[in-house]
Amino acid sequence: MGLRINTNTDALDAYRNLSMTQSKMSDSLQKLSSGYRINKAADDAAGLSISQGLQSQIGGLTQAVKNAQDGINVVQTADGALTEVDSILQRMNSLAVQASNTGSQDTTARQAAQTELSQLNTDLDNIGSQTQFGNSHLLDGTFGVQGANTATATTGNAQITLSAVSTSDSVSLSLQQYNNSTTAATPLTGTITVTPPTGGYTDDAAGAAKLQTDLNNAINSAANTGAGKIGGFVTASVKFDSLTGKAAVSFQETTAANPTGATFKADGVTPLTTADTLKNTAGTGFGLAVNEVGTAQGSGGTFQIGSNAGQVQNVSIGAINSNSLGTAGLDLVNDASGAISVIQTAITNVSTERANLGAYQNGFQHTINNLNVTVENLQSSNSSIQDTDMASEMVNFTKEQVLQQAGVSMLAQANTASQSVLKLLG
Repeated sequence: MGLRINTNTDALDAYRNLSMTQSKMSDSLQKLSSGYRINKAADDAAGLSISQGLQSQIGGLTQAVKNAQDGINVVQTADGALTEVDSILQRMNSLAVQASNTGSQDTTARQAAQTELSQLNTDLDNIGSQTQFGNSHLLDGTFGVQGANTATATTGNAQITLSAVSTSDSVSLSLQQYNNSTTAATPLTGTITVTPPTGGYTDDAAGAAKLQTDLNNAINSAANTGAGKIGGFVTASVKFDSLTGKAAVSFQETTAANPTGATFKADGVTPLTTADTLKNTAGTGFGLAVNEVGTAQGSGGTFQIGSNAGQVQNVSIGAINSNSLGTAGLDLVNDASGAISVIQTAITNVSTERANLGAYQNGFQHTINNLNVTVENLQSSNSSIQDTDMASEMVNFTKEQVLQQAGVSMLAQANTASQSVLKLLG
């Protein structure tokens, strides 16, 4: 065996192994001190990618649980207000029953009951307009109404229905005939326009009926002049929903015999373009097209209850006030008996609304329970990837610690061995 001074192979080998041992020992110390198995991408590149995805989902679901709890709080706030509405309606019912007893209740007594009823209606309106969660009004009919009103249409027997239309909005409808026999679809007659009275149509069944009458009168009068008459072929229908305070407006063909070469359009702003003309499958015949009627714009109503886009729960709460419930025009002096029926219907409607709120609340609670279980399982899965197994890692650390001590000892021995050359030089 040769003795060399400049290159101590044994010492270099011992140092290399000692360096690797110290690196592994450093990694173990990092894992033991942080509690994480993956502290940098090099520890487990694939595992890091999976773990980050799981953490994103866990964070989103955790926030979704809070969002659902906010949903419960909103619903409970509305339900609490409706509890008072119920109390008011019950008192109204008592007053109406009392005033109906004309054998003992003279005009003065019934007038006193009417005075209290008027105050109760004011209280109803205050609850409807002032019940808020943050800046969102809950009971004025706008909660859960998102964006502009929408229209749906079918061709062929073409029916257009617009929902969530407030009859108190400034509504102007235009119905126009078009000739489908040519590409240009040239109008054959003038535009039929219905403009509401000053202040708009009232938010009740009477207002809806008035709008329906005005629409049909306009159709049957103006459209019966000129070519392609539509009178008798098109009718308008307006239905009022006392809970939401909105009216659904629809136009429908009333006979299978289409007026030759004619379609009709309704538009809340300007006449629709010819490109929007609806046609049947043959490309000819009868059709309707409608744009937005009214300007109902709401707030709130959408709760993000999942970690991904589109995982939402929509909550819609109807308008609660003396108009929507029908109690605004009650007359206990002259028609107390009629008032009893109206009030009992209002009580039923409010109870239905509260039942809907209860269903929303139960739905949110089920969502919370499900999300919590999901989060728990995802955290368990992420832990198996991300967290340090302390017992197993301590075994590795102890092994590396022993190897480090052995490596230092062997490096010292290798350095000592080269010193034997000095004996030859003596």
